[in-house]
Amino acid sequence: MVGRVGKPHGVKGAFFVENASEDPERYAVGAELFVEGERAEVVESKRAGGRPVIRLDRQPPRGAALEIDRATLPAAGPDEYYVFQLVGLDVERADGVRLGRVASVEPGPANDVLELDSGLLLPLVGACVRQIDLNAGTIVVEPGFDRAD
Repeated sequence: MVGRVGKPHGVKGAFFVENASEDPERYAVGAELFVEGERAEVVESKRAGGRPVIRLDRQPPRGAALEIDRATLPAAGPDEYYVFQLVGLDVERADGVRLGRVASVEPGPANDVLELDSGLLLPLVGACVRQIDLNAGTIVVEPGFDRAD
């Protein structure tokens, strides 16, 4: 996901992109996005109030996710992950206590937050997260960031 369809801008079908990707090429004229699984092309792109405003070749519903094909993503660097890679991973404390599964990754004012299906919120920072193993499907966190004692 690289954003969501936000409030309208003007009368020709353009809209603000909410939770926009930091990569401006995602919204360049001619860029391909997917809305509700259907291909859409950006036909107009500008910025207003510092935020991207785009118009697609079809009218998307407000709140719909704007997505790109995973194959077009650049490789993540060391200790970098895409949100979709983290959602669904099992989370456990370093002492082996299972805390839940990642339901979502929410942006926070200082750092992203792992929201677990158990309701627990964990900061996505080095002091909390000890290890992320995509192959094993696990995230190991330091004790003391949870209430599962």
